[in-house]
Amino acid sequence: MFEVELKFRIDDRGDFRHRLAGAGAVLVSADTNADSYYNHPCRDFAQTGEALRIRREGDIPMITYKAAKLPGSVKAREELEWRLDPGDADGTSMEKLFQRLGFCHVATVTKNRTTFRVGGAEDAMTVTMDEVADIGSDGGVGHYAEIECVIPSDSPSETEIRLARQRVTELAKQLGLSSPESRSYLRMLLER
Repeated sequence: MFEVELKFRIDDRGDFRHRLAGAGAVLVSADTNADSYYNHPCRDFAQTGEALRIRREGDIPMITYKAAKLPGSVKAREELEWRLDPGDADGTSMEKLFQRLGFCHVATVTKNRTTFRVGGAEDAMTVTMDEVADIGSDGGVGHYAEIECVIPSDSPSETEIRLARQRVTELAKQLGLSSPESRSYLRMLLER
């Protein structure tokens, strides 16, 4: 699948929730994510723009690979993701495998995430409100919103990507969001 997304810093979470309600957003979930990122032993993901992580979403361990971003102001890239449980109930076995293969743990990003769905079954997009530890201006919690449109294809056409980017941008405008943050949470954590 391809993810197309934009991230924005938000100052007033209550006001943003109000704008989400006005857009017909439906609460999907609220949980804590701990994303442990790894770097490849033979190439630097910071240079290639790729990402490899083990996400612990509540009690569910997932592994995610994100390919390099396509050019453009709205982030678009392939994402591969799957659950590790029940065989690896907490992701520990995958961490051991990474270590044995020479992958290096870079950092763990912890966030409280509230997820909303905007739109119907055919045109749904996801909006999340994130409270991310250690990336705020004072070193505390940073508050962000992400808008994501998923393209189910592994190799979408340029038109599909353009239309998804347009949908993300239009929803951002509808929600009163401007000045997107292009850095990942990992990059923000490492740059503090």
